[in-house]
Amino acid sequence: MMLSIVIPVHNEEDSVKKTVTDIIAELDKAHIKNEIIIIDDNSIDSTPKVIADLTSGYPNIKSIRRNSLKGFGGAIREGLMHVNGDVVATVMGDLSDDPRDIVRYFRKIEEGYDCVFGSRFIKGSVVKDYPGLKLLINRVANNFVRILFWVKPNDLTNGFKMYKTEVINAIQPLQALYFNITIEIPLKAIVRGFSYTQIPISWYGRKSGVSKLGIRQMGRKYLFTVLYIWLEKMLLKDEVNKFAKEQW
Repeated sequence: MMLSIVIPVHNEEDSVKKTVTDIIAELDKAHIKNEIIIIDDNSIDSTPKVIADLTSGYPNIKSIRRNSLKGFGGAIREGLMHVNGDVVATVMGDLSDDPRDIVRYFRKIEEGYDCVFGSRFIKGSVVKDYPGLKLLINRVANNFVRILFWVKPNDLTNGFKMYKTEVINAIQPLQALYFNITIEIPLKAIVRGFSYTQIPISWYGRKSGVSKLGIRQMGRKYLFTVLYIWLEKMLLKDEVNKFAKEQW
């Protein structure tokens, strides 16, 4: 199986090179065939130059420059359109994710799971420099999702996940343009019956650059995304019940 890594970046001149080279080193060490897809989402610093240097030095890296309306979800969606691998992971470009966890995700896919979700809040996880307010909002939001959908994963808003490519194809079309895509993809996969597992991961707060997540602006978008997928779940449930009654 080949693994595709989708990395959206916006003004990550100080982080993107190390993010990418560390990932390649870990995947090569683990003998995992891979491609890296970097989506430059309207960067106005030297990120485009750093990416150009990377693509010239590594044949398995391809880059996409977005000049349309910027947004994390739009960048992810565009990156997914260029995936050639059997498996795809979405990884942050700010050095917050541990490349060793990508290998651990992949091994779970090899075991037969369709989706692998990481959690920063279960035994064995490591979290450093998580802002207090964001942590509080994270826990409230994720517990709300767990209760509403009656699922075990407790960190679904985390953008670092892995899927078989067939899952991504099956949940199209994706709608989210911003960080709410981090919840749209996994919830759609769960609602449509794909298998999944959750493992502890390590997460490190960014050391440079500025977080692109605006809490106030995103709250409404997250809520809308959660509710429309919940509605889809209810409609699917009704259709299944209707089919069962017809058979009897």
